[in-house]
Amino acid sequence: MNPHTANPQAAAPALPGTRQPTAVPTAEHYRILLVEDDAGDALLVREHLADTGLPHTLHWKQTLAEALADVGRTSPDCVLLDLGLPDVVGLSAVHALQTACPHAAVIVLTGLAEARSGTEAVAGGAQDYLVKGQVTADLLNRALRYAVHRKQAERATAELRESQIYARENARLERGLLPTPLLRDPDITVTSRYLPGRQRALLGGDFLDVVQTPDGMVHAVIGDVSGHGPDEAALGVSLRITWRALVLGGHRGTELLDLLEQVLVAERPRSEMFATCTTLTVDRTARTATVLLAGHHEPLLCAEGTARELKATLGVALGIAPGARRWEPTRITLPADGALLLYTDGLIEGHSGPGSERLGVPGLIRLIAQAPAATVDRFLDHLVTSAQDLNAGRHSDDLAVLHLTW
Repeated sequence: MNPHTANPQAAAPALPGTRQPTAVPTAEHYRILLVEDDAGDALLVREHLADTGLPHTLHWKQTLAEALADVGRTSPDCVLLDLGLPDVVGLSAVHALQTACPHAAVIVLTGLAEARSGTEAVAGGAQDYLVKGQVTADLLNRALRYAVHRKQAERATAELRESQIYARENARLERGLLPTPLLRDPDITVTSRYLPGRQRALLGGDFLDVVQTPDGMVHAVIGDVSGHGPDEAALGVSLRITWRALVLGGHRGTELLDLLEQVLVAERPRSEMFATCTTLTVDRTARTATVLLAGHHEPLLCAEGTARELKATLGVALGIAPGARRWEPTRITLPADGALLLYTDGLIEGHSGPGSERLGVPGLIRLIAQAPAATVDRFLDHLVTSAQDLNAGRHSDDLAVLHLTW
């Protein structure tokens, strides 16, 4: 007899004599795959299923190979599996079906002399087993419902565990990308914001850090690894930690960027990956800031409710031309009191309204001028929220902001 697909709501031509099921008013509908080479046993299963009254669609296959070819198309909720098939005998059939259709509950069908195989199958991942000749409609009804519900509970538990692992990984990346600033001077305040570009996404490759060295100099960095995802986030963490270690080790200026680029080239999983960054060294005694741009934006100097770009020489991004060292420091005079705002593309590349125009640096400066007098936290929230509202979700990119006040 050839395997066939059957709908219990109509007569089954391959298994004559099958009774029509009793209609049950329920939202449940079970997709069942029967893998059984004996036509008589298959007929009994069909009869018992009809008597259960469960709304279902039954697909019958006589070999494991035919069943494996069918699961991708039918996506069964439950597999009724005979352990003695023409092309396989024993628990290997259970493992093969679990691999091919991991969301399906497997109920093993055994003979009277094979009950031990049923318990072994349950220990190996099947949800239940039934002994042929002892199956009734009520027993099949309970076994099928419980097996499917147990499988759903297993899936929910696995998804919860995966979500918890995901959250822990996200927290590790966040700690790596958003460290605690190392500051000794109480007159200097650092505030930051970081938002991934996609909901539920791992943090992207944006990174930032601030360190004050024993000589009183305040060093800051903000950077953006090209792309989004765990590889970019991991590379961003690596660059951020490397930057901190190099600064604390006494490396400065273009030498520091050169070493940072060497680490990027060594650590990046794909040769096309690069990173932009801005490094900043503030000398409060001399009231100066030394800026190095590697393909990144100039910082904004904010004072008395206004903001302006600190014009600096733009150099090539890290990883674009390894070893070129095309960076030049720019020294800038600072006011006695003020703030520096460093940011990544995500803050300014969104739209500035319903049209196609982008916010850009001029738009960001306008948002700063329009910001109400408030704390630094509320000021940064105003900038981020306003930029997102203007963009209205049309552009998605990671966003990092570093605000350094003295």
